[in-house]
Amino acid sequence: MVEDGLDCVVIGAGPAGLQLGYFLEKGGRSYRIVEATGTVASFFRHFPRQRVLISFNKVHSVFTDPETRLRWDWNSLLTDGYEFELREFSDDLLPHADDVTRYLEAFATKYALKVSYNCGVENIRRDSDGRFTVRLSDGSALTSRYVVVATGLGTAYVPPIPGVELVDGYDTASVDLDAYRGKKLLIIGKGNAAFEMANSVLNVAALVHLASPHSVQLAWNTKHPGHVRAHAVCLLDTYQLKLLNSSLDCTVESIVQTPDGFAVSVAYAHAAGERETLLFDRVIRCTGFRYDSSIFDETCRPESILDGRLPAMTSQWESTTASGLFYAGTLMQARDFKRTSSAFIHGFRYNIRTLHRFLEQRFHGGALLDETLDLAPEVLADWILERVSRTSALWAQFGFLCDVLVIDRAQDEARIYRELPVDYVHEGDLGDEAHYYTITLEWGTWTGDVFAIERHPSGEGADRSAFLHPVVRRYSNGQELAVHHVLEDLFGVFRGPEESGTVRSRQALSLDDYHAAMHYEPMRQFLENELARHGVDDASSARY
Repeated sequence: MVEDGLDCVVIGAGPAGLQLGYFLEKGGRSYRIVEATGTVASFFRHFPRQRVLISFNKVHSVFTDPETRLRWDWNSLLTDGYEFELREFSDDLLPHADDVTRYLEAFATKYALKVSYNCGVENIRRDSDGRFTVRLSDGSALTSRYVVVATGLGTAYVPPIPGVELVDGYDTASVDLDAYRGKKLLIIGKGNAAFEMANSVLNVAALVHLASPHSVQLAWNTKHPGHVRAHAVCLLDTYQLKLLNSSLDCTVESIVQTPDGFAVSVAYAHAAGERETLLFDRVIRCTGFRYDSSIFDETCRPESILDGRLPAMTSQWESTTASGLFYAGTLMQARDFKRTSSAFIHGFRYNIRTLHRFLEQRFHGGALLDETLDLAPEVLADWILERVSRTSALWAQFGFLCDVLVIDRAQDEARIYRELPVDYVHEGDLGDEAHYYTITLEWGTWTGDVFAIERHPSGEGADRSAFLHPVVRRYSNGQELAVHHVLEDLFGVFRGPEESGTVRSRQALSLDDYHAAMHYEPMRQFLENELARHGVDDASSARY
């Protein structure tokens, strides 16, 4: 049986599928979320193996505004009123995976999302009329105008190491501590899964080695939440303080099974070409996951990047090979791999809100324009500082999502577009505008100890801000003409007093005066100067 006439088929009922389902439901679109298992969030029922997530759930805050509070809530899905949050299910800073699955189950029920369970996808075909046919494991099929794949990374990535097939993967390794008691353990990989596994067995193992070609990337240094997190790095302490454990920068060249375990040949990265064979009782592969492309036929088979781990996609998260095929969830990280937060709920929930707006524009006549403002420097400065002091989207998707102000002299107004991918802005029609600004939140740069960064607490030193801070860039036809940095703030507040202002005081200036001097006045002056140069040094001033 074929069910015709759907606007959208969403593949997967994890957090990404449910988030998109919420927006489709609110928008009155005909859609179906198809899920291969009998429940939502099947990935979180098995992973992480130790059941504690690395995504923050900061329940208590000096802020009460729900939009701002989401900066530190990394698991809740978006709703119009921010009214349904994980805090109702857990108050743990690092929540248990079972609490997240309970939350997602309740979310699907509360918003009456149209999910079909036990419907595995066997084939996705793009028909000659541009519609898609999705064939399901029960013999039925769905047709739709567009398809959104939200399956996540469900297949283990197995690196091409001779003998690697002999060892356990992160997905199959035992979590019974007795399996590691007194054993010599090698873990291939140095990501969070590897450290999670290592941390769990340190009390019982004889030694634990982690091995990969590259050095450990710590999240507190890189600011990328997918790099190794502090709560799981006890092994590094035991390595540097000589407790037999180690983190080896090396290439694993082969694994050979022996009567007593495994002989692992490695080539060290920082040892003048030294090679060595090490003996272990057990070896576990923690080398990550990849997406499964087997469900696509030749009419819409996606291109792959990163050794087949992710599908190639445009700045609108659309397949580069099949028009109308989109991606949601952790697959969206193909556009900002290991730079921002698209691999995680707190990043991709905002991507999905923007994706839904793209879908509405493309297929249903929707508009990306959010609002207009009077074309006055003080009005624009007020709006920008209010916006960057509250937004959780630009905070989570730093340097990746931006707000856009387009100057329209004919109408004497500024057109506002919120939460668009920076690449999309410059590649599309907005990038052809003669006078526009992007607004992002970005980390600065620094050298040396991340815990001893020299600060420059003055408006003149704002461009040297190391903490996450707003950056406003003026463009003309895609060419950058001017940049303004807003001085960093510990609480991420760049306008007058907020709730957080009660925890600090200044002797020389009131907090109002401080924000006016350090944030508002430099912003107003920047905009006044740039608006005055309108049409003078634009890349295409003839438009005016």
